[in-house]
Amino acid sequence: MRIITGSLKGRRLESPKNDKIRPTSDKVKEAIFSMLFDEFYDMPVCDLFAGTGNLGLEAISRGASRCYFADSGRESISLLKRNIDYCNVGDKAVVLAGDYVTALQRIREKMSVIFLDPPYEAGYMQKAIETIDTLDLLEDGGCIVAEHSAFEKLDDSIGKYQKVKEKCYGKIVISIYRHP
Repeated sequence: MRIITGSLKGRRLESPKNDKIRPTSDKVKEAIFSMLFDEFYDMPVCDLFAGTGNLGLEAISRGASRCYFADSGRESISLLKRNIDYCNVGDKAVVLAGDYVTALQRIREKMSVIFLDPPYEAGYMQKAIETIDTLDLLEDGGCIVAEHSAFEKLDDSIGKYQKVKEKCYGKIVISIYRHP
């Protein structure tokens, strides 16, 4: 697991020692950022269910002004903090420990991109998008990048967000939702 491009290009991130944390593969991560181009440049992003911080650190490397990393797992938070320290981006990182609803409630600015990568088929995805909608955390034109199992079907419309793209990578699906 490495940073693909940008100011942190080539840095290898610490991986989890067990299978409780499932980082996004480099192949899928590269596909995600190819879809996004640079629409988060100099803008804040959120890596919800952050795990290792893989997606948020890639966004910082590619020019995001800051990233809110949120996770409820003690191991994840510890690993995430080590990866942030290793990349020397503590000034651009806000770590929110706790459940996703509490984490989202603590964010006080609108995001350009929110990455969602919860445990597959645990029922968090739809609820997380609904919470983002209720709290109005996505700026106009912003997007939600939802990584989920191919067995988990997401609605074409959740709250005010519309699914605009969906790509399948084996058993993993990336769904992009936009705020109109």
